[in-house]
Amino acid sequence: MASKSGNDHKLTRRDFLRTAGLATAGALMAGCGKQSPPEPTAAPTVAAPSLAPMPATVAIAQADNYDAKVVYDRLRTMVDGLGGLSDVVKSGDRVAIKINMTGGIYWEGKVQGLPGVDTFITHPEVVRALGQLALDAGAKELYIVEAANQWDSFAVWGYEQVAEDLGATLIDLNDTKPYKDFVTVKVPGGGVVYQEFEFNPLLTEIDVFMSVSKMKCHNICGVTHTMKNLVGLVPLQHYERKKGDGYRTMLHGPDEKSAGYRMPRIIVELNKARPLHFGVVDGIKTAEGGEGPWIQGMNAVEPHVLIAGKNVVATDAVATAAMAFDPTAASMTAPFIRADNHLQLAYEAGLGTNRLEDITIVGEAIETIKHSFKVSV
Repeated sequence: MASKSGNDHKLTRRDFLRTAGLATAGALMAGCGKQSPPEPTAAPTVAAPSLAPMPATVAIAQADNYDAKVVYDRLRTMVDGLGGLSDVVKSGDRVAIKINMTGGIYWEGKVQGLPGVDTFITHPEVVRALGQLALDAGAKELYIVEAANQWDSFAVWGYEQVAEDLGATLIDLNDTKPYKDFVTVKVPGGGVVYQEFEFNPLLTEIDVFMSVSKMKCHNICGVTHTMKNLVGLVPLQHYERKKGDGYRTMLHGPDEKSAGYRMPRIIVELNKARPLHFGVVDGIKTAEGGEGPWIQGMNAVEPHVLIAGKNVVATDAVATAAMAFDPTAASMTAPFIRADNHLQLAYEAGLGTNRLEDITIVGEAIETIKHSFKVSV
């Protein structure tokens, strides 16, 4: 969530989306300014995919740049260290990879003039490498998915080319295509904040689901890795309190304090409704101090690291530790200075462990690659 601190005259992400009309892709912006929430849809209800918790083994590798061969070789070595993908991807499987293109192309180049993929957007070469490994493992169909602020984001940040090279299909999760309608998916066992979510039906039909996120802090949730990346699964236009808000205000609630309670629990609920089979954290080049340039004080950093695992709670815990934070930290302490610790909530929900002593590390040691991050203030 965008917030103002210091120079109130600076245009925040929220302000820009409200004034420039970038709240959602293309024609979804028609009718901005309407003050009431959208009418409930009659989307059909389907069962959530099931997934038993995967082993708490996490791979770490160093990579100095985004050269395609370098990234593929590093990630292949990491996957080998995790026992391969044969227990994740079967021959003929349909595989979807969730990327993070948060904020839209308006913000391109607005962290110290550097490309978005080097600062706050998942780099396409990491996705290319993971997609190729999935195809190598026998995947028949490959999808790259994101609730895009604008379809042009896929081109600007290199995903149209990657999709063409891999024979993958790009899916905007703000849209129903290639289906006629969204579907409603119940949260298994019920949720605290949400009992169900609306998804593009593809998310319930794929065999394997992967998440590739940027290593970043987050203004509300503390850190944003593979689990937090799933907030971008639900269609923006159905989760705004009023049309034109520009972000999922219904998830956040009426104020920052509410968001600090709601968002960590919603992250867990989304990960229960659409479980992940594999997660990769892109920390080769990124930024500290927030999730995007609408947060003041972001600085580019180069940790030169990739982190991957089949259990995303453990993967995100290691990524958090690699940022020099405690993945078991108490609520309202760094990096979770405005919220409850969603990694702890995921642990309590039985989705995996955030205890480093219970996680097996393969490849580089955490202490070897640790890079101290500034929290989002």
